[in-house]
Amino acid sequence: MSALLWITVVSLAAWCWLLLGQGFFWRTDVRLPPRREPEAWPSVCVVVPARDEAAVLPASLPSLLAQDYPGRAEVFLIDDGSTDGTGELARELARRQGGLPLTVGSPGEPPAGWTGKLWAVRHGIGLARARDPEYLLLTDADIAHAPDSLRALVAAAHAGGFDVVSQMARLRVESVWERLVVPAFVYFFAQLYPFRWIGRKGSRTAAAAGGCVLLRAEMAEKARIPDAIRHAVIDDVALARAVKGAGGHVWLGLADRVDSVRPYPRLHDLWRMVSRSAYAQLRHNPLLLLGTVAGLALVYLVPPAAVVAGAADGGTATAVLGALAWALMAGTYVPMLRYYRQPMWPAPLLPFTALLYLLMTVDSAVQHYRGRGAAWKGRTYARPDAVPDEG
Repeated sequence: MSALLWITVVSLAAWCWLLLGQGFFWRTDVRLPPRREPEAWPSVCVVVPARDEAAVLPASLPSLLAQDYPGRAEVFLIDDGSTDGTGELARELARRQGGLPLTVGSPGEPPAGWTGKLWAVRHGIGLARARDPEYLLLTDADIAHAPDSLRALVAAAHAGGFDVVSQMARLRVESVWERLVVPAFVYFFAQLYPFRWIGRKGSRTAAAAGGCVLLRAEMAEKARIPDAIRHAVIDDVALARAVKGAGGHVWLGLADRVDSVRPYPRLHDLWRMVSRSAYAQLRHNPLLLLGTVAGLALVYLVPPAAVVAGAADGGTATAVLGALAWALMAGTYVPMLRYYRQPMWPAPLLPFTALLYLLMTVDSAVQHYRGRGAAWKGRTYARPDAVPDEG
């Protein structure tokens, strides 16, 4: 057997294992768990960190103010040093919209060791504590919620005894690049953090989606959120780990009626979104980077290469096994494309998309070792590992 044939066999075996042994990550049926409405609805404070979000706020903030929630609820938008009038726009939208009470706060510049987003969240939680809420909803400024979103989250947390209920907002998919890259972003995330494992008691797998996190206030204090994760790059995953570490129960699934309104029309926009935190996901470890590059190549790039090479030199077995691995890959991607209501043409192109993600990860590492720091919305961080995971 040739070396390429052996590698192809390993790639196909990896796909068989991913299909059956990685928490059925490719399925998209993990939605809000069964809900039972409480007899007395607990109070909730919604905390929205926002920096230069005037472009998306008119499509998101009114949806929060219009929440149909039977209990006491209030919104705290924390204007993190915006230069585009985010805070003033939020007040104007509240005056026009009505609905839930809105408080706009400003935390000032973050001290050393804090990311801007988490410093804003800390300020918002501090304001919320005066209301003594039972739950905190941490949501990003680009996230639009259906009118019953808060009600459904609280009912799910109450029924399941969860300390965190998080939904991965449906990202915008309109441009060609968004169609090619965005569903794959969620697909790869679910492959790293299978949703079924996250919700299982005793499981060490922990993750959340920062755009929509309902957090029990008592657990926030116990797990020291956000102080314990103040410099985290991927703050939603860090939050879930801190909660699980404090003995909490976490649930994460796909959203039906929680949507991101932020556009990523160009490849450059998507590249920035991924590369600013990709190497942090690998804990800035060169060995993990090498392993990730090798793993992506073996799992996603070998199958099409085997098909092409086998067809070119008459290696029928190599071509057939490569085609089987490629078919498994594309087949596991189809449910995510359906969830995003997309055509099926990106499924066989998943190797190309994976190559893009490989290059984004390498670029993230290059930027780290060049020591340029990292910038987000006009704020530069001296430490490459202090980049906020903001939408």
